[in-house]
Amino acid sequence: MNIEFNLNELKAADRLPSPSGTALAIMQLVQQSDATVQQVSQLVKVDPALSGRILRFANSAAFGARRPIADIQTAVMMMGMQTVRNFALSLSLIGSNSKGHCSEFDYEAYWSRSLAMSVSIAAITAREVTVVPAESFTLGLLSDIGGLALATAWSEIYGECLGMAEGKQLLALERERFAIDHNALSLMLLADWGFPTVFLDALKLSFEMKVAGLTRIDQFARQLILARLIGNYCVADEAHRAMLLPYLTAEADLHALDEPALLAFIDETIELWHEWGKLIDVKTDVRQPLLKAVDTLESDLLGLNLLLVDDDPMMLARLSKQLAAAGNQVAVCRNGESALKYVIEHKPQLVITDWRMKPMDGLALCKALRASVFGKNIYLIMLTSTEDEDALVEAFDAGIDDYVTKPISLRVLLARLRAGQRIITLQNELEKESRDIQRYTAELAAANRRLKSMANTDVLTGLPNRRYALNRLEQEAATALRSNQPLSVLMLDLDYFKSVNDTLGHDVGDQVLIHAANLMRTTARTNDITCRLGGEEFLIIAPNTDGSTALLLAERIRNSIERNQPKGLALRHPVTVSIGVAGAMGAKPSWKELMKRADDALYLVKQGKRNGVRLES
Repeated sequence: MNIEFNLNELKAADRLPSPSGTALAIMQLVQQSDATVQQVSQLVKVDPALSGRILRFANSAAFGARRPIADIQTAVMMMGMQTVRNFALSLSLIGSNSKGHCSEFDYEAYWSRSLAMSVSIAAITAREVTVVPAESFTLGLLSDIGGLALATAWSEIYGECLGMAEGKQLLALERERFAIDHNALSLMLLADWGFPTVFLDALKLSFEMKVAGLTRIDQFARQLILARLIGNYCVADEAHRAMLLPYLTAEADLHALDEPALLAFIDETIELWHEWGKLIDVKTDVRQPLLKAVDTLESDLLGLNLLLVDDDPMMLARLSKQLAAAGNQVAVCRNGESALKYVIEHKPQLVITDWRMKPMDGLALCKALRASVFGKNIYLIMLTSTEDEDALVEAFDAGIDDYVTKPISLRVLLARLRAGQRIITLQNELEKESRDIQRYTAELAAANRRLKSMANTDVLTGLPNRRYALNRLEQEAATALRSNQPLSVLMLDLDYFKSVNDTLGHDVGDQVLIHAANLMRTTARTNDITCRLGGEEFLIIAPNTDGSTALLLAERIRNSIERNQPKGLALRHPVTVSIGVAGAMGAKPSWKELMKRADDALYLVKQGKRNGVRLES
């Protein structure tokens, strides 16, 4: 059954997972550039269940609040409006889609694995800063939302797909049935819900498993791949955790995690996973006996893993016994249809099939296998009673690799198997070389990323440094010129910072810098670029943002730093910041002039009472 995919039609028919009224209202409000914490807080208060969970979230160890938070407005301000938006969206989707009508879709396992991935990606992005961890959490939770969407929209048909396929084959079946697969649908839904382009680009790369670049998007994609593996590990039983570990170890190497460090990281993630499960009512005691996300696990069989297909029970019994005695692992089927199903489920290395069978004969079986992704590389040997030239040509055209005539000589058949085994071994070696090349390429890319990160990162705060800031500002200015979009910059300077170093020493000064940098990073929006220029000076680049909107951003950052003082430091003055803001449209003014104007505005703030913001006039 072929179905032409139409997202708008499904949305209109209410056949897709969608946020509730409150969550949708919060999403729409936060997308507005002039949205305020007070407005978001009022919307949250409309939903008592959401209010309670947001307070629990803000006070949880997972969020890391330093003092009890008792009211919604404080919670929203501490978490940030974008995080609240994503949190509300996630809770809404979990609450309304914890059960469904698709018999083959495991809803509990789906949310359990999704939560494990979201906790993992948040921890990974906190360790290797690419995006805000609180925002990557929601992307992890919803990264496979397309699967849930297909189970919701077409529960019966999608159940059939799940029953027929696993791993990569499922994607092909989905495209055949729905004109889209669950990965593409996930990207489409997340885009429709307003997720940033950088998130969608990284998620798409992680689906394709072909990440070798050095950009921020490439790095985030690699992090998503690792998080997905950890998510699969969390819901696996012990036997399949052991099977997953080599894949996890290889991927973790690209993130400077050796095996002991990886295992410690996984243990911490599992602990947080259980804690989050209690917080948002997702079961985390789900265990699955088989991980369909692992497409191939290598086998160390001494002989071949082969399938013997014949409708003669005497022939099957005799040949299977002889082939097994020769050191092979042998499975048997009585006709082409059952053989095709077996190949889909078990992927043997070699198939020996009789020609004349009903209802599907050997020739039809060969054609079906060669026409499918899973059967292209299987070695096929045909058993035949004829050596007619035309018949043999027809058989080779159908896709066989070799044939053996009846009555069958075991010696000849074993010789043909050894020839086939040499081909299979060569194929395996080529595949291994290809995987090794991909791994070496990824390792080299990871090393280059680390070197590039070191060259462009401030060691103390973990923010991009002055070199990166100036290069990135020049790039964003060029983008603004091409698209005639606004661009703003914020120049920030910590007030009375010299007195901290002079009276309390540079160690305390470093703590103040780290504290302020973390607040700037978490309060800024996802697309903003927060950098340290040097000393107590910082720069925030705000793409596609005009001056008046950037002024609101500056006030939010100033307010966050003023209200969240570092604990345990005997400071003479509270930590505050002065901020100068300047905006440009297209190429006017240039990026250098833009920085100068923001610096001039900052100077005027510093000349006044400090702890303020000013837009250059």
